[in-house]
Amino acid sequence: MEGSLPLTPRDSSGTLVGTLYVVAESPFLKGKPQMRCPWCGREEDKVVDSRTAEAGSAIRRRRQCLSCGRRFTTFERIETATLVVVKRDGAKEPFDREKVAAGVAKAIKNRPVTEEQVAKLVARVEEKLRHKGPVVTTQEVGIEVLALLRRLDDVAYLRFASVYKDFKELTDFERELGLLLQKRDPAAVGARKAPIRQKA
Repeated sequence: MEGSLPLTPRDSSGTLVGTLYVVAESPFLKGKPQMRCPWCGREEDKVVDSRTAEAGSAIRRRRQCLSCGRRFTTFERIETATLVVVKRDGAKEPFDREKVAAGVAKAIKNRPVTEEQVAKLVARVEEKLRHKGPVVTTQEVGIEVLALLRRLDDVAYLRFASVYKDFKELTDFERELGLLLQKRDPAAVGARKAPIRQKA
């Protein structure tokens, strides 16, 4: 079976330049699988490194295009049962790794978060959702992303939360920031809120 993963390539300065969907090869397919380079679109490449990833549930391969020489990453994983997401209007759609990765990519813009960390986060989100069952809601997807972003980067967490929770006012940010700080250091937050007593 085929596995797949959305990739977010970067330009020479390290800036994300878009989200691509690359299909990884399978040992069960006959002949050499056709995979296009995300940079030049050619199909000839070679594997320069392979290693296990995502706690052994996937194989990460570094490939080098034989035409342009640039490198890109693909992941090979076992295909599992379809995970269905129920939207707020009641419509249903398959869980889309690419959509989750794109949302996280916007949140981590100019933050010290690597492509590999994003890939692990998306994989972890999917793993946790599959434990909930074959059908989940968009709310559950957002909650899982927020929970993992909070551990990864505070700024990225607030950016994602502002979209997911539809912040309208500055007080929305202040409330969310207060909750974030309280979970990090409850004692410090309590000290800041405590009134200052003047000496007699």
